[in-house]
Amino acid sequence: MDDQTTENQMAIPPNRGPIGRWQDLPLYGRIVIALVLGVFTGLLLGSNAASLAVPGKLVLRLLGALAPALILAAIVHTFMTTQLGGPLAARLPRLLLLNTLVAITVGLTVANVIQPGRGAGLTLPISHEETTKSANPFALFLENVPKSLLGPLGDDGKVIGVIFIAVAFGMALRKERERPLGTVGHLVELFLESLIKILHWIIAVVPLAVFGIVASIVGTEGFAQFKALGIFVLCVLLALAIQAIYYLVRIRFGSWVSPGQLLRGGRDALVMAFSTASSTATMPVTYASLKEKVGLREQSASMGALVGANFNNDGTALYEAMAALFIAQMIGMDLGIQQQLMVVLTSIIASVGAAGIPEAGLVTMTMVFTAVELPVQYIPVLLTVDWFLDRCRTAINVMGDMNVSCLLDGKQKRVG
Repeated sequence: MDDQTTENQMAIPPNRGPIGRWQDLPLYGRIVIALVLGVFTGLLLGSNAASLAVPGKLVLRLLGALAPALILAAIVHTFMTTQLGGPLAARLPRLLLLNTLVAITVGLTVANVIQPGRGAGLTLPISHEETTKSANPFALFLENVPKSLLGPLGDDGKVIGVIFIAVAFGMALRKERERPLGTVGHLVELFLESLIKILHWIIAVVPLAVFGIVASIVGTEGFAQFKALGIFVLCVLLALAIQAIYYLVRIRFGSWVSPGQLLRGGRDALVMAFSTASSTATMPVTYASLKEKVGLREQSASMGALVGANFNNDGTALYEAMAALFIAQMIGMDLGIQQQLMVVLTSIIASVGAAGIPEAGLVTMTMVFTAVELPVQYIPVLLTVDWFLDRCRTAINVMGDMNVSCLLDGKQKRVG
């Protein structure tokens, strides 16, 4: 009897509690819940909800500090580990760069023509922040959080920032203290893994940032900007559709593969990209689909699906360019030609090597915003719809990889 009772107890999964069940939810589920709670809290508290924006600012400050080092490590690691060679290697960079430039141009054109953020009436609470900085302990704490990973090690003299960085890396490296480092590649890989581990900790509290920012905006600004957000979603979907059409037209005239044949053969990869929101996780499926179902040469399939995927994030670059312009329109900030060119340049650089970074769009967006002096504090507004758009742009990223593979394979089908 006792043995049976013990077996029954072992069969029942332990109660993890509310925190454990919360962590078991996918990130997009937690963000949607935070969005709903933020709306109700904003309506309930009204203008008093303005102070709830502080946690969101903290999360965005941490992401902004981590982003440059993370992108640096990702790009270095990508170039060190990617095998570039053979007759197709010379064509690959040109195709990747052209696709990314077209994607960003499409995104900026749609955003400039439709202007989804115009008239949203969102304002910058700079004066309120400056007047409460001395009295608000949370604002004082926020000021000591480093804006960049290497900032506290330079001339700003904020020792607390050094402590932040030391504690973060100390915790991230605790389980790696016995890990042997035989090559420079091992050191870069360890650095990148540590940054990604820290990033996971920050991403875990992103729903808190969404809750605070949404509550603050609803309480002080109302719902006008969320109407603009719906128009923004439609604009992004339109731009992604145009980019997909561009891919299919290029394949029609630059490859022996027909657009219909590619969509039929690659549908497994596209569906997986949409469901997982990860082009990295989809890479093996993309490669297998191109080689076995579409019928591309092995080298063409591997160069586009495996090598190109590390550099090719057209959907992400398109989205970030549109997001920067959208937020600028919402707050009434005019981005001129030079600033939009800076958005293009930063989006291209940030997208290189970002495929292996979790929530890559969230990380690289802070760099794009900072480059044109946009306030990163409004990125959580975009996160309310990012969980859906992330899946859409990941599917476009994977379709871009397929496009490159087909163009590399040429106009003559392989024999045998």
